[in-house]
Amino acid sequence: MVRDGRVLAERNYRESRSHTASLPGLVSQVLADAGLGIDEVEALAVSIGPGSFTGLRIGLSLAKGIALAGALPLVGVPTLEALAWVADAAPGETICAALDARKHEVYAALFSATVAGPRRLTPDLALAPEALAGRLEAPCVLVGDAVEVYGDILAGGTVLRPFATHHPRGGVIARLGAERIAAGQATNPGALEPVYVRPPDAERPRSR
Repeated sequence: MVRDGRVLAERNYRESRSHTASLPGLVSQVLADAGLGIDEVEALAVSIGPGSFTGLRIGLSLAKGIALAGALPLVGVPTLEALAWVADAAPGETICAALDARKHEVYAALFSATVAGPRRLTPDLALAPEALAGRLEAPCVLVGDAVEVYGDILAGGTVLRPFATHHPRGGVIARLGAERIAAGQATNPGALEPVYVRPPDAERPRSR
């Protein structure tokens, strides 16, 4: 929850079970922490991926439902971009935001750390960790849960940020979303779609 660029409240919870059951409760807790009611919310921001296909659909569906019910502006924030903002990188360093995509792949994007914040260098990619390692040049800061899974492959010349302390934050999503809404980038809730980067398994052709 953000007001005038200041984070009023946020909750971070690493869910391993049902997002459907936990998300509404987390929304209620954040509103209570901020001392606000749902009718006082003026706009919504949601992380649109890449990430878990199921998690993205559930999160976006909840955001769309609230936005449509309250006639509120809604904006999507790229997950890797939001992750780059928690990398604690110094100006001049490269930030690699990378998430485990399963199937021996990672979702990743490179950013340049500047005084004004991360500046995107690449689109979101889905690639093997070895291929990503070949793109990394020092000084580089790696952030995301790919550190936990592929840290041994990605460590060369790279500073690894622990995912336990450098993880996606709701306050960052809200702040970046507020900036986009102020810039007129709100989206019709019905038209906003997740960014998968690679097609879901159900759409991928089977190999013989």
